[in-house]
Amino acid sequence: MNMNPTEMLLDVRGLSCPLPVLKANRILRDLAPGQKLRVLATDRASVSDFQSYCRETGHALVAFSEEGQTLAFVIRRKA
Repeated sequence: MNMNPTEMLLDVRGLSCPLPVLKANRILRDLAPGQKLRVLATDRASVSDFQSYCRETGHALVAFSEEGQTLAFVIRRKA
């Protein structure tokens, strides 16, 4: 995990559902409102998992990209 003032990085590549969302949730709870978390994952189920997670929690899924087998999500913590 890497930290910078505006965005943290969580690398959960190789982990299967539900671990990517559970690990992201643990970090998001400790972030300041508006701070962002970039999550790198490889589990295809993470796409729907993070969409559902953000809908249910109020956090914003502000970006999604795919490069090869790596899925990248940027989630902004709710205010």
